[in-house]
Amino acid sequence: MLFQVKLAEKDLQPLYLCTDLAPLFNPNSMKKVTLFSSMAAAALLLACNQEQKKEVPGMSLDYPETRKDSTVVDNYFGTEVADPYRWLEDDRSEETEAWVEAQNKVTFGYLEQIPYREEIKNKLTELWNYEKVGAPFERGDYTYFSKNDGLQKQSVLYRFKTEGGSMEEAEVFLDPNKFSEDGTTSLGGLTFSTDGSLCAYQISEGGSDWRKVIVMEAESKEIMGDTLMDVKFSGLSWKGNEGFYYSSYDKPEGGSQLTAMTDMHKLYFHKLGTSQADDKLIFGGPDMKRRYVGGYVTEDDQYLVISAAESTTGNELYIQKLDQPEAAIRAIVTGFDSDQSIIHTAGETLWLKTNRNAPKGRVVKTTFDKLAPENWVDVIPETENVLSIGTAGGKFFATYMIDVIEKVFQYSPEGELEREIDLPGLGSVGGFGGKWDDDHIYYSFTSYVYPGTTFKYDIASGESTLYRKSAVDFNPDLYESKQVFYTSKDGTKVPMMLTYKKGLKLDGSNPTLLYGYGGFNISLTPGFSTSNIVFLQQGGVYAVANLRGGGEYGEEWHMAGTKMNKQNVYDDFIAAAEYLIAEKYTSSEKLAIHGGSNGGLLVGATMTQRPELMAVALPAVGVLDMLRYHKFTAGAGWHTDYGTADDSKEMFDYLLGYSPVHNVKKGTAYPATMVTTGDHDDRVVPAHSFKFAAALQDGHQGENPVLIRIATNAGHGAGKSTEQIIEEQADKWSFILYNMGYEKLPSPYSAEAAAE
Repeated sequence: MLFQVKLAEKDLQPLYLCTDLAPLFNPNSMKKVTLFSSMAAAALLLACNQEQKKEVPGMSLDYPETRKDSTVVDNYFGTEVADPYRWLEDDRSEETEAWVEAQNKVTFGYLEQIPYREEIKNKLTELWNYEKVGAPFERGDYTYFSKNDGLQKQSVLYRFKTEGGSMEEAEVFLDPNKFSEDGTTSLGGLTFSTDGSLCAYQISEGGSDWRKVIVMEAESKEIMGDTLMDVKFSGLSWKGNEGFYYSSYDKPEGGSQLTAMTDMHKLYFHKLGTSQADDKLIFGGPDMKRRYVGGYVTEDDQYLVISAAESTTGNELYIQKLDQPEAAIRAIVTGFDSDQSIIHTAGETLWLKTNRNAPKGRVVKTTFDKLAPENWVDVIPETENVLSIGTAGGKFFATYMIDVIEKVFQYSPEGELEREIDLPGLGSVGGFGGKWDDDHIYYSFTSYVYPGTTFKYDIASGESTLYRKSAVDFNPDLYESKQVFYTSKDGTKVPMMLTYKKGLKLDGSNPTLLYGYGGFNISLTPGFSTSNIVFLQQGGVYAVANLRGGGEYGEEWHMAGTKMNKQNVYDDFIAAAEYLIAEKYTSSEKLAIHGGSNGGLLVGATMTQRPELMAVALPAVGVLDMLRYHKFTAGAGWHTDYGTADDSKEMFDYLLGYSPVHNVKKGTAYPATMVTTGDHDDRVVPAHSFKFAAALQDGHQGENPVLIRIATNAGHGAGKSTEQIIEEQADKWSFILYNMGYEKLPSPYSAEAAAE
């Protein structure tokens, strides 16, 4: 679940606050907080003193016996619901740790017996081992860029003098590989002051969303004494060189820092040289409780803009003149019926991007003395395609999503169309944004068969030149990617992208991975994956369905997959699988389904509704207990998409009808399943995955393995080391292919053989 809000712009600062579903520090001891305390061996025996043995072809699995607590029963509107695995929600208990250790022992014992697991891991390591260079950006006197030599655990930030310097002469500016020995501490965002002389960067430990912020003098690279603790879901936005704005929650007291609810986001200003305890509260608190709050300073340093939201859809927008710090913060939009942000200011004139009365988005302008929406004037009106917007070089860059494919158009601030940007193909773009006085920008282009490539764009002439081509070992001429449209249960046409070797035979025998998300207005646009190369070289079909609930066709498409419409998402996914089988791309015996976070819910709901439809299911970091998701961390903010079991009996009944944890049926043969989660996931807490895996192992009947892989020092996904990623991907592909019946890999790895 991604909550889109504009924060500090145009640095190594993500434009998305991840609240789902992309580093935890104890402020007192400054020691890393792990998921579980140290354990006595006796506790392991306590949880695992009984075993149930199930046979799978060529392997023997002894699942740990998971204790059931019959005393835990909740009453929802007169309906009693048992929760026998509630004890697994306690991430600090010795019994939970023992269960995790026992489950991982079984899972990794199984994976180690797959005959080609190491072969796949070695090939992935080989594929990953190439120099990766990010698009450069200029701050102060320097040009900065990120680079990974190949297998470095984390990418390194370099810089060179913009005038007279070159990439070959670059020096290391910031090396996250020195943050920790095991590479699980990562750079979570970096923002420079207006003149580029100062920077503030966030550190994430073990993948947790809790961050610390470190301030550095850019020229000397000296750390300043302004380290902030316990920052979460935050951008960093400088006010000159005076200090910066950031957001966070109060650290939970008396409970787990990884699972306790956080629902009161606050915006602060940190003045350099002062204690964090003295930071000024700018917005939020008990009198204005909002779950997600972000603040950013406009590029001209005139205004502070504040976005506030109660959920992942719809935000309020506020503004304050920075030369009048005692003036009241003024509301532009209140209520949560639309999303909006300020994209540019010039004196008293403001430009905004909004979907208010325009589900697919538009650009409007107004003045500071006429902030209310009724005064807005269209600059780029709504079209039939979804709009996103960037600014640079005195221009607006409008990216339109047309049946999932992106096209970019350059506009003047008055809304005059100047040109369509000539892109290298059909795919996805990123990076059409920069400073208002830039004369050039860098953008990236990618597709499922086009590795990410960086181009330099001259704003005046409209000319694009190749800046950096990917060095990954992949020959796109051997593969094809095409879009198909299939019909869902209620007659809705849904797009899907299919990628595979050229010359694919439609005989129903091809191993196929179907991927989806379907939620929170997130769009799945074409993008290259190094990991997917291994599967494609084995003759695999990689299918991505653009389900309702996403943002591919605007807010109406999104809302058609929310709350009491959520079943539409699962129907769309099921119809995608049925299409692949009917058109003989694959068969149920050769089909795997995969998704993460909200996509993990998608997989969990699909496999419990149609267990016979697929051979393999991979629910990753999923929201799987739909009756209690809102009781942990920031989960309550997802109610716009899901509704909650406390809303009404009708909503409770609907959630109970598809909640994966509650729909595992005793005696059912489920597909081979590997649930995955991370022990530091404080967005979708691992208890979701723990309870689902326990229910599956108890209810499943048959030879298919039902396992859970719990990564250590890992969170919801962001910040993983290269080694962690390769190991995780090797286990995924090994598990998929082995449970499709392949005793050895179906095809040679070489590109030459793949072409035959």
